[in-house]
Amino acid sequence: MVKARKDDVVENFHGTKVADPYRWLEDPESEETKAWVQSIGEKCRAYFESTTTREEDETRLKELFDYSKLSVPKMVENRLFYLRNDGLQNQAVLYMKENDEEKILIDPNKLSEDGTTAMSNYFISHDGRKVAYAISKHGSDWQEILVRDVDAGEDLSDHIKHVKFTNVAWLPDNSGFYYSRFPDPATVSEEDDGNYNKIYLHKLGTPQSDDELIYERPDYKELMFMPMISDDDKYLVIHAAHGTATENRVYVMSLDGSNEVLRLLDDADASYRYITNDGENFYFITNLHADNSRIIKVPLYGETRDEWEEIIPEQEDVIHFSTFINGKFIIAYLHDAHHQLQMFDQNGNHEQEINLSHIGSIVGMTKNEDDNKLYFAMMSYLEPTTIYEFNVEEKEMSIIEKVNLPIDVSQFETKQIFYTSKDGTKVPMFVTHHKDIELDGENPVILYGYGGFNISVTPTFNPAILRWLEKGGVYAVANLRGGTEYGEQWHREGMLENKQNVFDDFIAAGEWLIENDYTKQDKLAIMGGSNGGLLVAACMVQRPDLFGAVLCLVPVIDMLRYHKFTIGKFWVSEYGDPDTPEHFEFLYKYSPLHNVEEGVTYPPILIATAESDDRVVPAHAKKFAATLYEKASEDSTVILRLEPKAGHGHGKPIEKTILEWVDYFAFLDKELSM
Repeated sequence: MVKARKDDVVENFHGTKVADPYRWLEDPESEETKAWVQSIGEKCRAYFESTTTREEDETRLKELFDYSKLSVPKMVENRLFYLRNDGLQNQAVLYMKENDEEKILIDPNKLSEDGTTAMSNYFISHDGRKVAYAISKHGSDWQEILVRDVDAGEDLSDHIKHVKFTNVAWLPDNSGFYYSRFPDPATVSEEDDGNYNKIYLHKLGTPQSDDELIYERPDYKELMFMPMISDDDKYLVIHAAHGTATENRVYVMSLDGSNEVLRLLDDADASYRYITNDGENFYFITNLHADNSRIIKVPLYGETRDEWEEIIPEQEDVIHFSTFINGKFIIAYLHDAHHQLQMFDQNGNHEQEINLSHIGSIVGMTKNEDDNKLYFAMMSYLEPTTIYEFNVEEKEMSIIEKVNLPIDVSQFETKQIFYTSKDGTKVPMFVTHHKDIELDGENPVILYGYGGFNISVTPTFNPAILRWLEKGGVYAVANLRGGTEYGEQWHREGMLENKQNVFDDFIAAGEWLIENDYTKQDKLAIMGGSNGGLLVAACMVQRPDLFGAVLCLVPVIDMLRYHKFTIGKFWVSEYGDPDTPEHFEFLYKYSPLHNVEEGVTYPPILIATAESDDRVVPAHAKKFAATLYEKASEDSTVILRLEPKAGHGHGKPIEKTILEWVDYFAFLDKELSM
């Protein structure tokens, strides 16, 4: 074990004294922290040098990742825009096709030698002649916005900074765009880093300093704004949210030049997502009085809610998202954690189900109203992204692009099972494995989960999982409470004081896999990242007897101080506020950092984080590792993997992704005795 110096820091939480001996590790710039990190890095390198499968896995993973990956295309003025990665490119390239002639528009691989500068998003002007694109360095959430002239293939002088989590809403005349930004971090206190988000109007060819302030809420500094232009190009629609809270607000400003912002929905009593508008009548998906969501029509200048009209009522399945094209609502419903597509007319009358080729997830949708076409992509655990075109008027579906994989996936299968959690709740789980699997209790299993923030874990394709299946492994994904697989109630049952339900759901999934002879304790690995890192850490601490290995990635660990780092304060609506006595009680009870017990033999754990992660800071992982090194028995294996020039995961180069999985498999091969 690598022991770290212990401080005598003790904090009083509502009468409970809590020691925090490794708080000094929260300072990444201190010489002591750097020295400790260096020693941990040496331990990590020595561990992986002792493994024997890395070279073989790296070679095979490169083969499995080497296939063409295409995003959902977007048609603008007869120009088709899309992202494509030819195989092993670190970053996907933005293309534009016109009259069957394809040209590279933006190649992020040329922005840095090591591929760690990513194009995190792009936004096409209404005439298809300009593209505003956001770049991010080393995985940071902070972005810069540049503008490329499509015909010239060159960037204009425009350069926007201090941007995070924004949309770009082009003016109808293409002369500029609305966006949201934060103050220059040098002009605000550390406490207000991430506060005072504002909407600005940027005019092309002008410096950012000349941008016009359109909207702010200095009386509510924690609000974050997302601008968009209405379907009819007459309004600026602003989604306003307090962090990750489900409840949001919607403000509307006419583009007639008055710049008067109407707080259309300002009670923050539910989720409201703009779909479209018909003049002054606005259509929203909302979970107001409908846990599974419904579609309502809200008059812009209505005086009371009595004037609201329900267009499509709540169904048994959850409305995940919707788009509107030429008088039709196209709605993606979640049915037992996978998507189904339905079409309704503008009055809410059901017209048809749009049959999908397989059980899976829709991972993007665009529309081209000029020719009545929808473009969308589907994927599953065994099917990579397939791009579809659906003609709304003719009701015809066709495949634009289907991937040829360097492996025959017909040898594998995915099943969906339902198991019972501790309190009797039925929970779905997808299980993927070779068709010839023997249920003898000897199969190595990766059990993945997330369970939080209203995020649904639907089937997704990852070529690394194909390697795991090749190696004889089983991949299981549990759809835990805390997500939105079954609506807002499912979310609420896994947040705040109900967070233990998520851990119970995950533990029950592991028990089901063992009881049904898929695996045994020694060969059951659990995996989760971010909020999922919290999940696996909490489950490991609560049930160290149940798991054979733990992959704990970019985790939230210190539940008494998480809100003091970067944007952690915006997660209070999900986790709770430790400065509130009743919230402190349940947070302290499950916080992984504070529940490591002396002398317990914990399952081998690989804690992976990244030095540039400015969403979940590496201090969580460092303090957890230091605590395990101090308290866990000498028989416990604890490896801390700290990735340089990387962040929380967004925009990560394929090269780094492959090397991460090489280490994950080396760890599992060794610790599960594969």
